[in-house]
Amino acid sequence: MAFIGVGRITNSDYRRLNSVDVALATRELRQLVEAGLAVQHSTKRWAYYTPGEKLRPKAEIPAPPPVEPRTDEEKILAYVREHGAITRRECRRLLNLSVSRASYLLETMRDKKALAMVGERKAARYVLP
Repeated sequence: MAFIGVGRITNSDYRRLNSVDVALATRELRQLVEAGLAVQHSTKRWAYYTPGEKLRPKAEIPAPPPVEPRTDEEKILAYVREHGAITRRECRRLLNLSVSRASYLLETMRDKKALAMVGERKAARYVLP
């Protein structure tokens, strides 16, 4: 059907999409309404059609629950996605790590191109590349 995924359609839209004349478009749209596949709103020049009950989904499919990050690298990436950047100090606090372990982890992620370093030394921040 022509308006699946569009939301609404007019007789003119239907004619253009299906290469039919006014009479055929009117007849086919009326048949769709009678079959419950479309709902007519307004009349004559202002008429438009939306999907009927038979085309609407029966129930919303719930989104899957968010997956909790498991590894330290996943936790760092999740933090950067949420906050835009991470520093060594924030990494230490986030993962309860030593200074050297936090530095090693961030440098390793930079080497893998998972993060990019902005700034130097104490002012360094790690962002998504």
